[in-house]
Amino acid sequence: MTFNVSDLTALEILDSRARPTLAVTVRLADGATARAGVPSGASTGSREAVELRDGDKSRFGGGGVLTAVGFVNGEIADLLRGHPWNSLAEADQAMISLDGTPNKSRLGANALVGVSMALARALAASDGTPLWRWLTPPGVVPSLPVPHFNVLNGGVHAPNDLDFQEFMVAPLGAPSMAEAVRAGAEVYAALRRALGDRKLSTGLGDEGGFAPEVSEPEEVLHLLTEAIGDAGYRPGADGVSIALDLAASEFRQPDGRYLVAGDLLTSGDLIDRLAAITRDFPVHLIEDGLGEDDEDGWIALTGRLGSAVELVGDDIFCTNPAIISAAIDRGIGNASLIKVNQIGTVTETLEAMAVCRRAGYRQFVSHRSGETEDSFIADLAVGTGCGHLKSGAPARGERTAKYNRLLEIAAGFPLRYGMS
Repeated sequence: MTFNVSDLTALEILDSRARPTLAVTVRLADGATARAGVPSGASTGSREAVELRDGDKSRFGGGGVLTAVGFVNGEIADLLRGHPWNSLAEADQAMISLDGTPNKSRLGANALVGVSMALARALAASDGTPLWRWLTPPGVVPSLPVPHFNVLNGGVHAPNDLDFQEFMVAPLGAPSMAEAVRAGAEVYAALRRALGDRKLSTGLGDEGGFAPEVSEPEEVLHLLTEAIGDAGYRPGADGVSIALDLAASEFRQPDGRYLVAGDLLTSGDLIDRLAAITRDFPVHLIEDGLGEDDEDGWIALTGRLGSAVELVGDDIFCTNPAIISAAIDRGIGNASLIKVNQIGTVTETLEAMAVCRRAGYRQFVSHRSGETEDSFIADLAVGTGCGHLKSGAPARGERTAKYNRLLEIAAGFPLRYGMS
């Protein structure tokens, strides 16, 4: 569909960690208007598209985004206004060309992704189509994803000694989205009680999960398995399963080993530990089980566990179609995390997901640790039929906005729920 942009503006706002980010508003010539809030990560891969920060230490410790706001209101608005565009892909590519760097570092990925998301939402509104349906690629059947609730935080997301970053519960066996969200909330409440019974902190990490002073991953897994049962659910694939995000790049040492709860582990040692975890606990998914530069380790991990466990690449893939293609050729992992701001435009995100689909790799749509109330990724997960989405705990408005959007979509449309 051909469209014209009549107005484009950005504003510096706060994300869920009290750090600055952008809100972008676009108006099309036909009157359709949309807004997008830009997420920001704490655990980031070295090959991610670069978000632009001001560096002015007198404002937000240098983390302000007024420069990125200025680029949206200036160069990008000048590019997009008053010109007929034939597709979102054409507009996205024009912004990429305007930036002129391989990692979007001149204008900032945070500027480009806010514009791209707002444009997609405005085009869906102009078309009179729900955003999720507008985002559906040809030949793809939309579906409701299994929500993966991050109920206990470690790593860079929490002020504790737990090296693994995220411990999630996933209601794989739920019959509907409503029942899945209920299960997540009830397990979260049961975990709070279990922590309280042990006199452990129920303070929260960046993504709304609890952040107790626990250092051993296996202790957390015992807690989660207990909480699932206490909430009245069966631990496992036919009930509520467990997923892990190690974010292993964050605790990989200069000598290539991994420091976990005071123990230095080789890649082989960590793979053995993960194999034991999947044997002893109902774990169906492991994200970033090894570091982004440990490709040989990833190949070994995939050979060892890939037939039984979903092995998701985040830092090693960075939602980058070219990087994912090369990794697929090498037999690294069997799924990719998908973060829109990690690559910088909606078009490139959809391309990365298409690369995965063609290779039989799953796609796991994800939020970031710094979030807004924007629920774009919920529509993205539904429209692409990817099967699963994570947006943190079933608590805090910036997290529940995504889960509540899934409930809204499920209430209005007869879509299949679950991972195929």
